[in-house]
Amino acid sequence: MNKKQIAVYYEHPDWFRPLFAELERREIAFAKIDAARHFYNPNENCGEKYTLLFNRMSASAYLRGHGSAIFYTRGLLASLERQGVRVVNGYDAFQIEISKALQCALFNSLGVKYPNTRVINSAEQAIDAAKDLRFPVIIKPNIGGRGAGIVKFDSPTDLQTAVDENLIDLGIDQTALVQEFVPKKGEHINRVETLGGKYLYAIKIYPQGENFNLCPAEICQIEDAPQPSGISAVGEMCLTDAPTSGLRIESFEPPAEIIETVERIVAAAKIDVGGVEYMIDDRTGEPLFYDINALSNFVADATNLIGFDPHEKLVDFLEQEIEKCATDIGCRSSAVG
Repeated sequence: MNKKQIAVYYEHPDWFRPLFAELERREIAFAKIDAARHFYNPNENCGEKYTLLFNRMSASAYLRGHGSAIFYTRGLLASLERQGVRVVNGYDAFQIEISKALQCALFNSLGVKYPNTRVINSAEQAIDAAKDLRFPVIIKPNIGGRGAGIVKFDSPTDLQTAVDENLIDLGIDQTALVQEFVPKKGEHINRVETLGGKYLYAIKIYPQGENFNLCPAEICQIEDAPQPSGISAVGEMCLTDAPTSGLRIESFEPPAEIIETVERIVAAAKIDVGGVEYMIDDRTGEPLFYDINALSNFVADATNLIGFDPHEKLVDFLEQEIEKCATDIGCRSSAVG
């Protein structure tokens, strides 16, 4: 089999068509690897098959019946990196992608402000964890993706009711955040995208209702299931079809200190391409960071919205990484350990 320059390891069937189209336009040889149906031999030298692997595995895969691939991917990436294969968004970045608890730990280590948070591994611990938090609070699964599973509780009584009635779902790793709900100044959140560790673009997103985790790959509004009074599911909205869905999105230039903070975050997380989300706390005027996306899908209609096609810049970056691998620079430096 002829060696491919790039292998794209992905799970979602539709999100990466613009990437594939740009690779094909440039006649770059690449292989598609289905993360949900895969096996590997730890003794096999994957560097003989491809120069670079681009990890596009999604934390929300369990919503499509592919939860096992999330945990499987950790071993695969570690194996590849120990072989010296260049993995874009490798093991360390993926660990951050699939753990909100690790994201909070990273924010804390960098001195970056984020919503007051407690981490639990038992639903009954939510009551004690929330005692010194300001209500409303949300419970956010550690492995979420696309805002799935986030529920807001208006009062301690509402939270107690949910615990008593076994309504709290901690997610597939049985770990969750109990976090103060932050009122957003201007009714929007801010998403800053990076590439190669540097600022790429930023957008303001005006969620409908209390949606505040947004996936930029397709329209995927999920109907909120009925909830008892005082408890509300925090739904999701995706960005690719934003113009037809009525979701309001604006490009903007963040303050220099925000860009510097975002670049510090992605550097510490070892994220090659990804986004960071923050909001301005309407009570204090302070920026609070709350989500790191190692799997970041670019916004729809990007050329009109931000003035360029980010997929072109992404493939520019991948070509640069391939050139580095030709001289073993950047390939060896990515190995775990």
